[in-house]
Amino acid sequence: MSMVVAALIFVVLLAVALAHFLWAVGSPWPIRDPVLLARTVIGRPGVTRVPRLASLVVSLLVLAAGVLALSLADHDAGGVGLTLVGVVLAALFLGRGALGYTDRWRARFPEEPFATLDRKNYSPLCLAIGVGFLILVIMRLI
Repeated sequence: MSMVVAALIFVVLLAVALAHFLWAVGSPWPIRDPVLLARTVIGRPGVTRVPRLASLVVSLLVLAAGVLALSLADHDAGGVGLTLVGVVLAALFLGRGALGYTDRWRARFPEEPFATLDRKNYSPLCLAIGVGFLILVIMRLI
């Protein structure tokens, strides 16, 4: 069961990492207008392009989180240290998901279509991934 949860997390995070990597190398996929792409994925006022270096860093970190999800599914690997990393990842994703519903977050990232997509897609996805990491951690402990 834990491998199914880990595989689901990995596939989602791989897709997110791939999108960020494409933006890091200058691709405007899936939106041809770079300004609209920035407004869609960043949501800060005045943003006119997706920053390449930040996208590359996010891509690598998200891919690493996906690999760690797969590692967490192996109950014999990594010991307590890996389990603690799983707890941290669960907290990070749950925290990011919850932040998306706060007034302070909305004031900081008010641009449309990001604001709507964040409320309907990005934040719920982060919450689901956080719950997935939590499930993996619990399954390692029982």
